[in-house]
Amino acid sequence: MSENEKDEAMDFDEPVVVMTDEEGNEYYYREDMIVPVGDKRFAILVPIDVDDEGCECGDDSCDCGCNDETDVFIARIDVDEDGEEIYVDPTDEEFEEVRKAYEELVFEDEEE
Repeated sequence: MSENEKDEAMDFDEPVVVMTDEEGNEYYYREDMIVPVGDKRFAILVPIDVDDEGCECGDDSCDCGCNDETDVFIARIDVDEDGEEIYVDPTDEEFEEVRKAYEELVFEDEEE
C-alpha cells in the first residue's frame, strides 16, 4: 500500500486496526461491529482496500461491487497492562460463539 493509500485508509471515522503478518506486510481493517459474548467483546474486522480511484472498499456505502465477497476477521478485544485495547485471536470455542452471536444479530436486523 502506498503512502497516499495509507493516508486515505486512515481517514475513516472508525478506528483503523493494523495487522502485520510474519513477513512484515501490513493489512488495514476497520471495525464493522462489536459483538459482546459473555463478559468479553469481539470485533468484526473488515479489510480496508483503497483502489486507484479512491474507492474505500470495505465501506458499506461502496457501490463498486468489490464488497460482494469480503473476508472478515474476528478478534477478541483485550486490555493490556497500559490500559490500551489490543486485538487477539479468539480461541476456537470463542470463534464459534461469536459467529453464532453475529448471525443472530444479523438475523434480528433483517427482520426489522
